[in-house]
Amino acid sequence: MKTDAVIVSAGKGVRFMEGQKKQFYLLDDKPILAHTLDKFETCPLIRSILLVVGQEDMDYCLREVIEKYKFNKVSQIVPGGKRRQESVKNGVEALKKDADIVVIHDGVRPFVTKPMIEDSIHSAIRHGAVILGVPVKDTTKISSSDGTVLKTLDRETLWQIQTPQTFQSKVIKEAYYRATEDGFIGTDDASLVERLGIKVHILPGSYTNIKITTSEDLLLANLFLKINSLTQEGSSGGSKR
Repeated sequence: MKTDAVIVSAGKGVRFMEGQKKQFYLLDDKPILAHTLDKFETCPLIRSILLVVGQEDMDYCLREVIEKYKFNKVSQIVPGGKRRQESVKNGVEALKKDADIVVIHDGVRPFVTKPMIEDSIHSAIRHGAVILGVPVKDTTKISSSDGTVLKTLDRETLWQIQTPQTFQSKVIKEAYYRATEDGFIGTDDASLVERLGIKVHILPGSYTNIKITTSEDLLLANLFLKINSLTQEGSSGGSKR
C-alpha cells in the first residue's frame, strides 16, 4: 500500500502570539512544524509528505524547515487557502495518482507518535476512514444565544477529535470533490466523508496530542518535552556516574 501524508500548516496564527506564526515558533530550539515532520519522516509506512503552507511562507519553509532539517520525504510544498478545508483540498488534489492511503495531519500537533500514525494507516486499509480521538472529560452543555443551558449532553458518547485522520485515497478525494460541488464547509476532514454515508472509525488518540493554538498551549508543549526528555534519560539508564 502506497501511503502519503498531507501536513497542513497554512494557518495565520491569529490566536497565537502577536507577530508569530505558530508553525514556525521555536519549541526546544526547533520549529513546531519540524517536530511534527520528524514523526512522518521517520515513519517507515509513509512514502512521501506533501506540505501545505501559506503562499507567502513557501520559500521560507523550504529554506528554514525542509532544507535546514533535511526532510527528504517532503516531495511538494503546496500553497494553502483561506480556510483549512481549502488548504487540505489543495493538498489532496496534488497527491500522486497512485496513492492508496492518505494521512492528513495538523502541522502544529507535534506530539503525534509513530504508533498513532501506523495504527491509523492499518485501520484505514480495513475500514476506509479513520480518525483519532479522546473521550471528553468535562461535562458538555448546549446553550441558547442568550447563554442559558438548553441541554446537557451524554459525556459517555462524546469524543474530542484529533489528527491524524486517515482515509483510502478514493474516499477522501470523493469527499472533497462533493463538498466543493455542494459548497459544504465541515469542521474536519471526517465530516466531509460522513456526508457520503461512509462510516468513520475512531481510534484512541492521546491527551498529549495537542494542537498548539494559543500561547497557553506552549506551556503544555514545553512540559511534554521535559517529560519526554526525562523518560528517555530514564530508559537509557539515567545520568552517568
